[in-house]
Amino acid sequence: MQESFCRKTMQISTFIVDAFTRQPFSGNPAAVCLLEKELDEDLHQKIAAEMNLSETAFIRKLEPTDDFSRSSRFGLRWFTPTNEVNLCGHATLASATVLFHQKLNRNPSLTFVTRSGELYTRQAEDGIVIDLPLYSTYKQDRQEIEELIKAAVGDSKVQDIRYSPDTKKLLVRLSDNYERLDLEKLKVDPQNLLRAEKTGNLEGVIITLKGGFCGNNKSYDFCSRYFAPWHGVPEDPVTGSAHAVLSSYWAETLGKTEMLAYQCSRRGGELKITVRGDGRVDIRGQAVIVLTGNLVL
Repeated sequence: MQESFCRKTMQISTFIVDAFTRQPFSGNPAAVCLLEKELDEDLHQKIAAEMNLSETAFIRKLEPTDDFSRSSRFGLRWFTPTNEVNLCGHATLASATVLFHQKLNRNPSLTFVTRSGELYTRQAEDGIVIDLPLYSTYKQDRQEIEELIKAAVGDSKVQDIRYSPDTKKLLVRLSDNYERLDLEKLKVDPQNLLRAEKTGNLEGVIITLKGGFCGNNKSYDFCSRYFAPWHGVPEDPVTGSAHAVLSSYWAETLGKTEMLAYQCSRRGGELKITVRGDGRVDIRGQAVIVLTGNLVL
Protein backbone atom coordinates (compact mmCIF):
# COMPACT_ATOMS: atom_id res chain seq x y z
CA MET A 1 0.00 0.00 0.00
CA GLN A 2 1.31 3.42 -0.90
CA GLU A 3 1.94 5.56 2.14
CA SER A 4 0.25 8.95 2.07
CA PHE A 5 1.44 11.94 3.99
CA CYS A 6 0.74 15.63 4.39
CA ARG A 7 3.41 18.29 4.15
CA LYS A 8 2.88 21.81 5.39
CA THR A 9 3.65 24.29 2.62
CA MET A 10 4.15 28.02 2.34
CA GLN A 11 3.53 29.89 -0.89
CA ILE A 12 5.38 33.08 -1.80
CA SER A 13 4.15 35.28 -4.64
CA THR A 14 7.09 35.46 -7.04
CA PHE A 15 7.70 37.40 -10.23
CA ILE A 16 10.44 37.64 -12.81
CA VAL A 17 10.89 41.12 -14.20
CA ASP A 18 13.14 42.27 -17.05
CA ALA A 19 14.45 45.66 -15.91
CA PHE A 20 15.74 48.63 -17.93
CA THR A 21 14.00 47.51 -21.09
CA ARG A 22 10.73 47.87 -22.97
CA GLN A 23 10.89 44.34 -24.39
CA PRO A 24 10.78 40.88 -22.77
CA PHE A 25 14.02 38.87 -22.83
CA SER A 26 16.27 41.91 -22.81
CA GLY A 27 17.44 44.17 -20.00
CA ASN A 28 18.30 42.55 -16.68
CA PRO A 29 16.02 39.87 -15.20
CA ALA A 30 15.37 39.92 -11.46
CA ALA A 31 13.18 37.73 -9.30
CA VAL A 32 10.89 39.54 -6.85
CA CYS A 33 9.39 37.76 -3.84
CA LEU A 34 6.58 39.30 -1.77
CA LEU A 35 6.87 38.17 1.84
CA GLU A 36 3.64 38.13 3.81
CA LYS A 37 5.61 37.25 6.95
CA GLU A 38 9.22 36.96 8.07
CA LEU A 39 11.23 34.30 6.28
CA ASP A 40 13.77 32.07 7.95
CA GLU A 41 17.12 33.74 7.34
CA ASP A 42 18.74 30.88 5.46
CA LEU A 43 15.82 30.63 3.04
CA HIS A 44 16.64 33.97 1.41
CA GLN A 45 19.90 32.63 0.05
CA LYS A 46 18.42 29.24 -0.88
CA ILE A 47 15.67 30.91 -2.87
CA ALA A 48 18.14 33.22 -4.62
CA ALA A 49 20.28 30.22 -5.57
CA GLU A 50 17.17 28.46 -6.89
CA MET A 51 16.18 31.49 -8.97
CA ASN A 52 19.77 31.64 -10.30
CA LEU A 53 19.43 35.21 -11.56
CA SER A 54 21.90 38.00 -10.87
CA GLU A 55 19.55 39.27 -8.15
CA THR A 56 16.51 38.12 -6.22
CA ALA A 57 14.67 40.85 -4.31
CA PHE A 58 12.66 40.21 -1.17
CA ILE A 59 10.00 42.79 -0.30
CA ARG A 60 8.74 42.53 3.27
CA LYS A 61 6.06 44.32 5.26
CA LEU A 62 7.37 46.59 7.99
CA GLU A 63 4.18 46.26 10.06
CA PRO A 64 1.71 43.34 10.24
CA THR A 65 -1.09 45.62 9.03
CA ASP A 66 0.82 46.72 5.92
CA ASP A 67 -0.59 45.86 2.51
CA PHE A 68 1.31 45.53 -0.77
CA SER A 69 -1.46 47.37 -2.62
CA ARG A 70 -1.91 50.26 -0.20
CA SER A 71 1.19 50.83 1.96
CA SER A 72 4.01 53.11 0.83
CA ARG A 73 6.98 51.80 2.90
CA PHE A 74 8.51 48.34 2.72
CA GLY A 75 11.68 46.52 3.63
CA LEU A 76 13.84 45.36 0.72
CA ARG A 77 16.81 42.99 0.53
CA TRP A 78 18.77 41.72 -2.48
CA PHE A 79 20.59 38.41 -2.92
CA THR A 80 22.77 37.09 -5.73
CA PRO A 81 22.99 33.30 -6.13
CA THR A 82 25.89 33.35 -3.63
CA ASN A 83 25.41 36.23 -1.16
CA GLU A 84 23.48 39.28 0.01
CA VAL A 85 24.46 42.67 -1.44
CA ASN A 86 24.14 46.22 -0.12
CA LEU A 87 22.57 47.77 -3.21
CA CYS A 88 20.92 46.63 -6.43
CA GLY A 89 19.35 49.11 -8.80
CA HIS A 90 17.70 46.82 -11.34
CA ALA A 91 16.05 44.65 -8.68
CA THR A 92 14.77 47.83 -6.99
CA LEU A 93 13.25 48.89 -10.31
CA ALA A 94 11.79 45.39 -10.65
CA SER A 95 10.35 45.55 -7.12
CA ALA A 96 8.68 48.90 -7.75
CA THR A 97 7.31 47.56 -11.04
CA VAL A 98 5.63 44.64 -9.26
CA LEU A 99 4.06 46.90 -6.63
CA PHE A 100 2.96 49.62 -9.05
CA HIS A 101 1.78 47.46 -11.95
CA GLN A 102 0.96 44.02 -10.51
CA LYS A 103 -0.32 44.97 -7.04
CA LEU A 104 -1.75 48.27 -8.40
CA ASN A 105 -0.27 50.34 -5.59
CA ARG A 106 -1.55 53.90 -6.15
CA ASN A 107 0.84 55.78 -3.89
CA PRO A 108 2.76 58.46 -5.84
CA SER A 109 6.05 57.10 -4.47
CA LEU A 110 7.30 54.06 -2.58
CA THR A 111 10.05 53.95 0.02
CA PHE A 112 12.27 50.90 0.47
CA VAL A 113 14.20 50.47 3.72
CA THR A 114 17.48 48.78 2.80
CA ARG A 115 21.08 48.20 3.88
CA SER A 116 21.93 51.32 1.84
CA GLY A 117 19.39 53.47 3.67
CA GLU A 118 16.00 54.54 2.40
CA LEU A 119 15.55 54.33 -1.38
CA TYR A 120 12.69 56.10 -3.11
CA THR A 121 10.87 55.13 -6.30
CA ARG A 122 8.15 56.90 -8.22
CA GLN A 123 6.23 56.48 -11.44
CA ALA A 124 7.00 58.73 -14.38
CA GLU A 125 5.52 59.06 -17.86
CA ASP A 126 8.30 57.03 -19.43
CA GLY A 127 9.04 54.49 -16.70
CA ILE A 128 9.92 54.34 -13.03
CA VAL A 129 12.48 56.54 -11.29
CA ILE A 130 14.71 55.04 -8.62
CA ASP A 131 16.54 57.41 -6.26
CA LEU A 132 20.02 56.08 -5.42
CA PRO A 133 23.12 57.37 -3.63
CA LEU A 134 25.77 58.94 -5.89
CA TYR A 135 29.21 57.42 -5.37
CA SER A 136 32.43 59.33 -5.99
CA THR A 137 35.48 57.80 -7.69
CA TYR A 138 39.19 58.39 -7.19
CA LYS A 139 42.14 58.05 -9.57
CA GLN A 140 44.18 54.86 -9.36
CA ASP A 141 47.80 54.14 -10.26
CA ARG A 142 47.75 51.62 -13.10
CA GLN A 143 51.10 50.12 -12.12
CA GLU A 144 49.63 48.95 -8.82
CA ILE A 145 46.84 46.99 -10.54
CA GLU A 146 48.41 46.22 -13.91
CA GLU A 147 47.52 42.51 -13.77
CA LEU A 148 43.88 43.31 -13.03
CA ILE A 149 43.65 45.86 -15.87
CA LYS A 150 45.17 43.30 -18.23
CA ALA A 151 42.60 40.72 -17.14
CA ALA A 152 39.80 43.21 -17.71
CA VAL A 153 40.66 44.81 -21.06
CA GLY A 154 43.66 42.93 -22.45
CA ASP A 155 45.76 45.16 -24.69
CA SER A 156 43.05 47.79 -25.17
CA LYS A 157 44.15 51.35 -24.53
CA VAL A 158 42.93 52.80 -21.24
CA GLN A 159 42.22 56.51 -20.74
CA ASP A 160 41.34 56.59 -17.04
CA ILE A 161 41.15 54.30 -14.00
CA ARG A 162 39.03 55.11 -10.96
CA TYR A 163 38.00 53.34 -7.78
CA SER A 164 34.82 53.76 -5.73
CA PRO A 165 35.64 52.83 -2.10
CA ASP A 166 31.99 52.98 -1.03
CA THR A 167 30.97 50.30 -3.53
CA LYS A 168 34.34 48.55 -4.04
CA LYS A 169 33.94 48.95 -7.79
CA LEU A 170 36.79 49.63 -10.21
CA LEU A 171 35.98 51.86 -13.19
CA VAL A 172 38.12 51.42 -16.30
CA ARG A 173 37.57 53.95 -19.10
CA LEU A 174 38.71 52.92 -22.55
CA SER A 175 40.31 55.38 -24.95
CA ASP A 176 37.99 57.67 -26.88
CA ASN A 177 39.44 56.18 -30.07
CA TYR A 178 37.29 53.11 -29.51
CA GLU A 179 33.66 52.70 -30.51
CA ARG A 180 30.80 50.94 -28.82
CA LEU A 181 31.28 47.88 -31.01
CA ASP A 182 34.82 47.51 -29.61
CA LEU A 183 33.43 47.40 -26.08
CA GLU A 184 30.77 44.88 -27.07
CA LYS A 185 33.40 42.61 -28.66
CA LEU A 186 35.72 42.75 -25.65
CA LYS A 187 36.17 39.24 -24.22
CA VAL A 188 36.47 39.29 -20.43
CA ASP A 189 37.14 36.08 -18.49
CA PRO A 190 35.61 36.48 -15.00
CA GLN A 191 37.93 33.81 -13.61
CA ASN A 192 40.92 35.85 -14.73
CA LEU A 193 39.50 38.82 -12.83
CA LEU A 194 39.23 36.74 -9.68
CA ARG A 195 42.80 35.49 -10.03
CA ALA A 196 44.22 38.95 -10.74
CA GLU A 197 42.60 40.71 -7.75
CA LYS A 198 44.85 40.26 -4.74
CA THR A 199 43.69 42.96 -2.28
CA GLY A 200 40.23 41.72 -1.30
CA ASN A 201 38.95 45.29 -1.83
CA LEU A 202 37.11 44.70 -5.09
CA GLU A 203 33.57 43.54 -5.77
CA GLY A 204 33.02 44.63 -9.36
CA VAL A 205 34.69 45.94 -12.52
CA ILE A 206 33.04 48.54 -14.75
CA ILE A 207 34.41 49.03 -18.25
CA THR A 208 33.10 52.21 -19.82
CA LEU A 209 33.40 54.31 -22.95
CA LYS A 210 32.45 57.86 -23.87
CA GLY A 211 29.26 58.12 -25.89
CA GLY A 212 28.21 59.56 -29.20
CA PHE A 213 27.36 56.02 -30.25
CA CYS A 214 24.18 55.28 -32.10
CA GLY A 215 22.18 52.34 -30.84
CA ASN A 216 18.45 51.72 -31.05
CA ASN A 217 18.35 54.91 -33.16
CA LYS A 218 19.64 56.90 -30.18
CA SER A 219 22.85 58.62 -29.17
CA TYR A 220 24.19 57.81 -25.72
CA ASP A 221 26.40 59.91 -23.45
CA PHE A 222 28.30 56.81 -22.35
CA CYS A 223 28.08 53.04 -22.43
CA SER A 224 29.44 50.32 -20.18
CA ARG A 225 29.72 46.68 -19.24
CA TYR A 226 29.88 45.31 -15.70
CA PHE A 227 31.45 42.19 -14.19
CA ALA A 228 30.94 40.93 -10.62
CA PRO A 229 32.29 37.37 -10.28
CA TRP A 230 33.01 38.14 -6.61
CA HIS A 231 29.23 37.94 -6.16
CA GLY A 232 28.73 34.94 -8.44
CA VAL A 233 27.71 37.16 -11.38
CA PRO A 234 30.16 36.75 -14.30
CA GLU A 235 28.60 39.62 -16.29
CA ASP A 236 25.55 41.56 -15.19
CA PRO A 237 23.30 42.60 -18.08
CA VAL A 238 22.20 46.04 -16.79
CA THR A 239 23.34 47.38 -13.42
CA GLY A 240 21.75 50.24 -11.51
CA SER A 241 24.35 50.26 -8.72
CA ALA A 242 27.19 50.53 -11.26
CA HIS A 243 25.46 53.58 -12.72
CA ALA A 244 25.41 55.19 -9.29
CA VAL A 245 29.20 55.19 -9.79
CA LEU A 246 29.21 55.90 -13.53
CA SER A 247 26.82 58.84 -13.11
CA SER A 248 29.22 60.56 -10.74
CA TYR A 249 32.20 60.02 -13.04
CA TRP A 250 30.57 61.02 -16.32
CA ALA A 251 28.71 64.00 -14.86
CA GLU A 252 32.06 65.39 -13.73
CA THR A 253 33.80 64.45 -16.99
CA LEU A 254 31.13 65.70 -19.38
CA GLY A 255 29.86 68.61 -17.29
CA LYS A 256 26.31 67.29 -17.57
CA THR A 257 23.60 66.36 -15.07
CA GLU A 258 21.16 64.83 -17.58
CA MET A 259 22.52 61.80 -19.43
CA LEU A 260 21.37 58.80 -21.41
CA ALA A 261 23.37 55.62 -20.82
CA TYR A 262 23.45 52.19 -22.40
CA GLN A 263 24.84 49.01 -20.86
CA CYS A 264 25.91 47.01 -23.88
CA SER A 265 25.79 43.44 -22.60
CA ARG A 266 24.29 40.75 -24.80
CA ARG A 267 20.80 41.60 -23.45
CA GLY A 268 21.42 45.35 -23.23
CA GLY A 269 19.53 48.07 -21.42
CA GLU A 270 18.94 51.82 -21.35
CA LEU A 271 19.08 54.17 -18.35
CA LYS A 272 18.06 57.83 -18.14
CA ILE A 273 20.12 59.66 -15.53
CA THR A 274 19.63 62.86 -13.57
CA VAL A 275 22.44 63.80 -11.20
CA ARG A 276 21.07 65.90 -8.36
CA GLY A 277 22.78 68.49 -6.22
CA ASP A 278 22.14 66.63 -2.96
CA GLY A 279 24.56 63.76 -3.58
CA ARG A 280 22.01 61.44 -5.11
CA VAL A 281 21.04 60.33 -8.60
CA ASP A 282 17.69 59.60 -10.23
CA ILE A 283 17.86 56.64 -12.61
CA ARG A 284 14.85 56.14 -14.83
CA GLY A 285 14.02 52.95 -16.66
CA GLN A 286 11.25 50.72 -17.87
CA ALA A 287 10.57 47.11 -16.95
CA VAL A 288 8.47 44.18 -18.14
CA ILE A 289 6.96 41.47 -15.94
CA VAL A 290 7.55 38.19 -17.78
CA LEU A 291 6.49 35.61 -15.19
CA THR A 292 4.09 35.47 -12.27
CA GLY A 293 3.57 32.54 -9.93
CA ASN A 294 4.04 31.07 -6.47
CA LEU A 295 7.14 29.62 -4.90
CA VAL A 296 6.09 26.62 -2.81
CA LEU A 297 8.23 25.79 0.22
